[in-house]
Amino acid sequence: MRRFLDRLYLWSGYLGALFIVAICVAMIGQSILRELGVRTGAVNDVVSWFCAAAAFFTMAHAFKHGDFVRVTLMLESASPAGRRRLELTSLVIGSIATAYLAWSACLFTYESWEFQDMAQGLLALPLWIPQLSFAFGAVLLWVAVVDELLLVLRGATPTFVRAVEERHAKGDFSSDI
Repeated sequence: MRRFLDRLYLWSGYLGALFIVAICVAMIGQSILRELGVRTGAVNDVVSWFCAAAAFFTMAHAFKHGDFVRVTLMLESASPAGRRRLELTSLVIGSIATAYLAWSACLFTYESWEFQDMAQGLLALPLWIPQLSFAFGAVLLWVAVVDELLLVLRGATPTFVRAVEERHAKGDFSSDI
């Protein structure tokens, strides 16, 4: 299961990166097509959906690799037992918050599908299609937070803490800036 989840987080990060490349290609293509006199109004809608997809598909990967913003001032000054309690408390709160986010995202996407909600821009597309990235990314983030909670409950160091410590051991403090 561990290998499956780690690969899922990794491939979700790759998918988010692919959407970033797609944003670049769409914007460059739009610039070229404009110069050729071709109308490209719907590209703006597509780029906005790609931005959302890139953000939501990469959340779980970023969380697991310690790339989320964390306020560690209290954690660094706490004793090991106090730090563990603070980590557990934050992961429980995070699990509840991301569960609500995932539930809301899935409900929102389902309702768009149920009511056959269509995009209002130049590209008439069922809204549930671009909203799937929101739902999938939110569910995957919830899975990642619960995964970390279970690891910490078993006594392990959180994956995101290990990732940051490994970067620091290599002399990479770029994430701290």
